[in-house]
Amino acid sequence: MIETDILIIGAGPCGLFTVFEAGLLKMRCHLIDTLPQPGGQLTEIYPKKPIYDIPGYPEVLAGELVDNLMKQIEPFKPGFTLGERAEIIEKQEDGRFKVTTNRGTIHLAPVIAIAGGLGCFEPRKPPLANIADYEDKGVEYIIKDPEFYRNKSVVIAGGGDSALDWTIFLEEVADEITLVHRRTQFRGAPDSAEKVQELAAAGKINLITEAQVTGLEGNGHLEEVIIKHKTEGDIRKKTNHFVPLFGLSPKLGPIAEWGLNINKNAIEVNTDDYGTNIPGIYAIGDINTYKGKLKLILCGFHEGTMMVQSAFNLVYPDKKRSFKYTTVTGVSGFE
Repeated sequence: MIETDILIIGAGPCGLFTVFEAGLLKMRCHLIDTLPQPGGQLTEIYPKKPIYDIPGYPEVLAGELVDNLMKQIEPFKPGFTLGERAEIIEKQEDGRFKVTTNRGTIHLAPVIAIAGGLGCFEPRKPPLANIADYEDKGVEYIIKDPEFYRNKSVVIAGGGDSALDWTIFLEEVADEITLVHRRTQFRGAPDSAEKVQELAAAGKINLITEAQVTGLEGNGHLEEVIIKHKTEGDIRKKTNHFVPLFGLSPKLGPIAEWGLNINKNAIEVNTDDYGTNIPGIYAIGDINTYKGKLKLILCGFHEGTMMVQSAFNLVYPDKKRSFKYTTVTGVSGFE
């Protein structure tokens, strides 16, 4: 049995940073994650993807951010239960929560922080009849290592941030990049959309809008995609790889059965401390929802910071919380 002050479900960036903020208040943390290593989506899906909106980092690779977060929380010695899924939650007579994983590991804590990102997720696949025939044979739904596409011809489909960001990044890696999108307007960040337009105007990428991939052809490995354009009809494009980036389909999994208020696969919280309808259970990061919610890592960092201030009163009801600046006290004073 594992006992801790705050049990964090999800070891992604928001969960990891929460360990730091809790450590400053001398609260112990333990994290549960279904993945075999910390980092969440940053580690599992796009460790080599650059991130541009982390304060103090004009650009940082996702995997590097995770490494830095792990180094930051090292003084507080958090525990990890990795490769296991939080299944059952039960309120105990002493007020603590008992959380049991799918492998029977039992955890006890007075506070639970759900930082599960998008929950359990799977990529949204385009409706192509034979797409399964080319999975891992030229069709990939997630880009983990951009070097895999070095000197290759790549067709990316999508209009969100991932499609735009990877188009920009792979332009310097791949031999040829083609971005296909159904509309002329993009859903991603305006700066990224503008950069893509600039690359297309300079002839550095192929940009095909008002179009979508409707067919795949090859002999054992993808060799060609068929792109249906709104006015030009079918365009046949030779390529080594097709990467449809249409986002992830989130599923809360067992969390949906815990009695929490759920709205469109997200947990409703208040913005005072990001608590849920169950006292002692909080939700931070992409898994929560509230008016004005922005699904950004930096917003999740803020939510975790505010949450631990409230959690302190539950963990230490008889102690007075003293807020201190780390620039004055230093982290070492909390070890």
